[in-house]
Amino acid sequence: MTVSVAVPTTMAKRVTQNERIKMSARGVKVSYGENEALHGIDLDIVENEVIAFIGPSGCGKSTFLRCLNRMNDTITGCRVEGEVTLDNDDIYDASLDVVLLRARVGIVFQKPNPFPKSIYENVAYGPRLHGLAKRRAELDDIVESSLIRAGLWNEVKDRLDQPGTGLSGGQQQRLCIARTIAVSPEVILMDEPCSALDPIATGKIEQLIDELSENYTIAMVTHNMQQAARVAHKTAFFHLGEVVEVGETDDIFTNPREQRTHDYITGRFG
Repeated sequence: MTVSVAVPTTMAKRVTQNERIKMSARGVKVSYGENEALHGIDLDIVENEVIAFIGPSGCGKSTFLRCLNRMNDTITGCRVEGEVTLDNDDIYDASLDVVLLRARVGIVFQKPNPFPKSIYENVAYGPRLHGLAKRRAELDDIVESSLIRAGLWNEVKDRLDQPGTGLSGGQQQRLCIARTIAVSPEVILMDEPCSALDPIATGKIEQLIDELSENYTIAMVTHNMQQAARVAHKTAFFHLGEVVEVGETDDIFTNPREQRTHDYITGRFG
């Protein structure tokens, strides 16, 4: 079965040798009260790769993403079953420190949400909270390196004391990414990180995702299939609370195995 759909060349062409599973989900079910939103998800996330979760609205992709750092714990009436591991450790183990988990598995949300603090304090907040810097000079280095890695340093280095909320939308999102990587996470979750941004800002975020994947494992939800094709090494297609198909991004978009995947990416529903 061949799909005739125009797909841009992906940035993420790197071939990974000896793939190492960073996170793994087995039989993951999520229920909100009596409503089961996820029906037993099995999925592996490979270290230092970008995996995109695509699918129509309400299919469960954001719900699953939130399982990966236990953000669903904050939702009243939400129940998670199954197993999710990080480096083979069960992240739902009762003895696990959720604050430390969220430092290892950071998240960037759909709408930029800088703290009502200065640019400097936005980035310094996490390292200060987790005791990652003993002296101000060490904290300064973390802030600078995080802003550099987020591609924002040259734009803000002369106004670090100004409010982060005064930046443009795209700059705010890169500030949120800098804030996330300041605590040296191993995995970065992104929930439609470009949906509120203009095309120029989106391009900068996509380039940043490609660069960050050299050092971080990234799982992102996107409603934009062209974006998934550009930045993701692997793509998982969600539909009605299930993972229909997961594989190399080029394969998913040019030669999917499942009819539902074919129908979605060719616009027959969604």
